[in-house]
Amino acid sequence: MKARLIFMVAMALAISGIFIWSEYQKTQTVKLDAVEVREYQGQKLSSVNDFRENSIKGPQFINTTNYRLEVTGMVQNPHNYTYQEVINHQNYQKVVTLHCVEGWDVTILWEGILIYDLIKETKPIQGANTVIFKAYDNYSTSFPLDYLQKNQIIMAYKMNNATIPPERGYPFQLVAESKWGYKWIKWITKIEITNNTSYKGYWESRGYSNSGDLNQNFMGS
Repeated sequence: MKARLIFMVAMALAISGIFIWSEYQKTQTVKLDAVEVREYQGQKLSSVNDFRENSIKGPQFINTTNYRLEVTGMVQNPHNYTYQEVINHQNYQKVVTLHCVEGWDVTILWEGILIYDLIKETKPIQGANTVIFKAYDNYSTSFPLDYLQKNQIIMAYKMNNATIPPERGYPFQLVAESKWGYKWIKWITKIEITNNTSYKGYWESRGYSNSGDLNQNFMGS
């Protein structure tokens, strides 16, 4: 009789435990894949699929487990950031249109970090005035340091609420607003702070404008 009572109590406890666990699971948030949004605050957005593939070596596929973003050059504290360390910074959102020299454009909700937040952590030394970006496929381009700071330029890891796909620059693409598309470097792996104002990147060394300003012809000095 005593054994039967113990058995019944044990069964009751087991059933109760299963019920409690089931109810607990119902309260937990299950993270699903993000869905691309096509409108933001009343503004229509382009699709991630509206981009045309025109990179110099095709899409690059980067494993963020081993990824490091090197910030170096004329700085007091050079640093190699992991992917997680980068995205742990304060995030920002902007709707910005990319204009390609080929004649097409896309308007996207970008989300990322202020590139200047990373730069100031490394403490640029006096005289530093130019920032060179280098990519996994050996693409490169440069900007005045003031441009990145004053325009609050972001390095994006999301497009339209979804993680940037490899074809579009995962893990990071620079959102170089007011610049032609060739300045929007993808697959960023290195940021070099320098005083070399005459540095010319991949397309700039082939005759494209070094400033890349939208209000100017992209061919030129």
